[in-house]
Amino acid sequence: MLKLMRSIKCNSNIRTYKTDNVRVRFAPSPTGYLHLGGLRTALYNFLFAKKYNGKFILRIEDTDQTRLVPDAIQQLQNDLNWSGIEIDEGPSQGGCFGPYIQSSRLSVYREHVHFLLDKGLAYHCFCSDRRLQLLRREALRAHEIPKYDNRCRELSLDEVKTKLDKGEVSCIRFKINENEEQFNDLIYGDITYNVSLNEGDPVIIKSDGYPTYHFANVVDDHLMKITHVLRGVEWQISTIKHVLLYRAFNWNPPLFGHLPLLMNADGTKLSKRQGDIKISHYRENNIFPLAMINFIAHSGGGFSKDLERHLKPRCYSIGELVNQFDLTRIKSHSGKLMMERLLEFNRHELKRRLHSVEEEHNLILQVKELVQNAFCGRVLESSLQLNQEYIRNILHWAVNRIDKLSDIVSKDLEFIWVIPTELKIEEPDMNAVELFKAKLENEEELSEKNSLNTFLKNFCEENKIKFSNFMKLLRSVLSGLKEGPGVAEMIVILGKKNTLRRLETCLNKSKGIS
Repeated sequence: MLKLMRSIKCNSNIRTYKTDNVRVRFAPSPTGYLHLGGLRTALYNFLFAKKYNGKFILRIEDTDQTRLVPDAIQQLQNDLNWSGIEIDEGPSQGGCFGPYIQSSRLSVYREHVHFLLDKGLAYHCFCSDRRLQLLRREALRAHEIPKYDNRCRELSLDEVKTKLDKGEVSCIRFKINENEEQFNDLIYGDITYNVSLNEGDPVIIKSDGYPTYHFANVVDDHLMKITHVLRGVEWQISTIKHVLLYRAFNWNPPLFGHLPLLMNADGTKLSKRQGDIKISHYRENNIFPLAMINFIAHSGGGFSKDLERHLKPRCYSIGELVNQFDLTRIKSHSGKLMMERLLEFNRHELKRRLHSVEEEHNLILQVKELVQNAFCGRVLESSLQLNQEYIRNILHWAVNRIDKLSDIVSKDLEFIWVIPTELKIEEPDMNAVELFKAKLENEEELSEKNSLNTFLKNFCEENKIKFSNFMKLLRSVLSGLKEGPGVAEMIVILGKKNTLRRLETCLNKSKGIS
């Protein structure tokens, strides 16, 4: 790996690009689900397309048939739709340059590989897996870079025909040269690299008839008129190889920009084995799409100073992100994902939604469903607090106390929805509860915490009750908790009607009334 990286020369000062007739693509492999790194790639392509009135294309690169996940294509599209990334052309949307799934384009690849074979720019390779493994083993033993020795490049046309007529299995390899080649990376500047130093002639059509990534993506990007390729930096090492393929076809390559890695907060690489990098994980855990998009946008640059200046982040709309997106501001070093910022963005988005009548209504419906799912089966639904106005008040109270919507049914806030029933209260305490209930019934609605605290203290003084003990008692009656919000705040949250209902339930339990 050290030899490989040393063969790359980079000059990061050159960062210019054209913006005419922009067509970009996001081309995931359906061998897994969309993760944070993939979403960043899709987002930056989408923002770039929208900024210049271009097209965002989804192409599914499923040429590795051995690793396909059955429902991955649909899930990828669902995750993109959820995140607000609109697909202009793709498997579901169609378009003038389809099909948009590579396994449906095999005849296209056969046609183009025959062109290379006829021009003598590619050749059939009959080397067995055993021979390739032996080559690799010998190279490693000699402390050399394992690479194919291009043996079959020397076969004559007659030898190739004889082997094919015998039915010998072959793949097709592309002839690379031994020259140092260069391309301009929109993010890293001029990249110079000699492919032959680290690998032999690459396979472009496998023995099963399917193209490799390197061949299919070049052919498809050309035929789909892709103007800019924005992809992860892990593909930078392959780009010279792709440039050589473009040259072999006498095509103009698109402009290439490679996005730096996204890292964990501790500097380690994101891994697909991490359960919390899949987008579906965040969907299922009540993260808002716009919070996720802003989290990604704030993790590696690419935006004007307006966005970067905000030390306290806020959620920008998709339109605002489009306007501020600037390819030249993408940082060439890896970005770190600070997960606590995701929750901060989520809180901002919750506040924003509560200021929209329509979105507030949708939140109320979501909370109602969350409460029903969390507690039905444990308590009667009729005993749950599911009044629409009540839920609305709870949301506005909780907005500064929760990170995501599902927190509203956490153990600490369960009392908001469920009337405690398992209460063991002594008879003297029940007398105090009854006195308090009678006092509260005659009071006007108390909706301010400080006034309620005064009310509670006056009640205790009038009835010669120790204040701290009575607060513990009321907390238990109202919530079943030993700790939590102050009693006055609980009464504000619950409201007078619900507070009286809970006091009544407690009294009835003590009298054996169900």
